[in-house]
Amino acid sequence: MKLIAANWKMNPASLKEAVRLAGSCDEKGVVIIPPFVFLSAVGDVLKKAELGAQNAFFEDDGAWTGEISFRQLKGLGVRYAVIGHSERRKLGESDGVIAEKVVVAFKSGFRVILCVGEHWETRKKGKRAAYNFVKKQLVADLAVLKDRRFKIKNLDLIVAYEPIWAIGTGRNDDPEDAAEMAGFIKEVLAADFAVLGGRVLYGGSVNARNASGFLTRPEIDGVLVGGASLRAGEFKRIIAAGK
Repeated sequence: MKLIAANWKMNPASLKEAVRLAGSCDEKGVVIIPPFVFLSAVGDVLKKAELGAQNAFFEDDGAWTGEISFRQLKGLGVRYAVIGHSERRKLGESDGVIAEKVVVAFKSGFRVILCVGEHWETRKKGKRAAYNFVKKQLVADLAVLKDRRFKIKNLDLIVAYEPIWAIGTGRNDDPEDAAEMAGFIKEVLAADFAVLGGRVLYGGSVNARNASGFLTRPEIDGVLVGGASLRAGEFKRIIAAGK
């Protein structure tokens, strides 16, 4: 079964709608990633699916107005954390900050969904340019994995390849190209970080029409879904495509 992750971003508008949506998509192999304000209520609804957070901070506590810690999230039953999403990077989140978050996430026992992906300006230069861009992100964001002092048992790293030019644009990547990138990412994880079995998801305008094109590729272990995850009927069809 493939992993189907629903990134709701800053949606829906009400708690009632969040609970309804979570209940309709509560299936094994699914991760629901709602806004912070809905985490507790959505967690209470889920019986089969798992709970994820869209972000977290690298300190456990303290004077950090507006932030939330991995410790707090864990207390709510959250087990997955999205780190380094392009929308966070656009707000100024650097690779250095992302790397710090990765360290704390792993030490806190979270399954990390690390987002990487290139801009169109890079992609139009060719696949090699895109590969180099993504590898540079991986090397910077996962630097801790090269530190022999860093020992974490049962480390569960998931990389979400989300070409920035495809996020929210309705313009998805070609499944064959995405599969090649997923294979490349797995090679980098194995060669540079000794991470074997790391999963790679595809994200970027995934919907019910194109999901099977990505999910049938053996190199791709699932999808990270944005807007389509807010439409229960469509998201259920994506889940079905991953079985």
